[in-house]
Amino acid sequence: MSDSQKPAEPYYKQKDLKKFAEVGAFRPELMEKFFDYYNSVVATEGALTKREKSLIALAVSHVKQCPYCIDAYTSSCLENGSNPDEMTEAIHVGAAMEAGINLVHGVQMQNALRKKGAL
Repeated sequence: MSDSQKPAEPYYKQKDLKKFAEVGAFRPELMEKFFDYYNSVVATEGALTKREKSLIALAVSHVKQCPYCIDAYTSSCLENGSNPDEMTEAIHVGAAMEAGINLVHGVQMQNALRKKGAL
């Protein structure tokens, strides 16, 4: 099999998720601030439970299309007591929100159409 016939290696590799902290190699103080913020918001109980936060993060992961986050928050949801039905509903909520957000921008198109006399 020639190189051109070999299946392409996936761009996102699950093993790379473990390298996330390496992003701070050149400015470790900034990465430390990020992790402090992240852990205070996402990794601790507050007004929302860890389970609720994991479901929100899973939905956002899908909306933002981050394979690393999808993997991480699928695991986090399971570890924090969510089931596949809840997880699926959460990603549908994210998808519905994204669709609504895109559609409501149609108001801007209608405003432009009004200015141009097309409506």
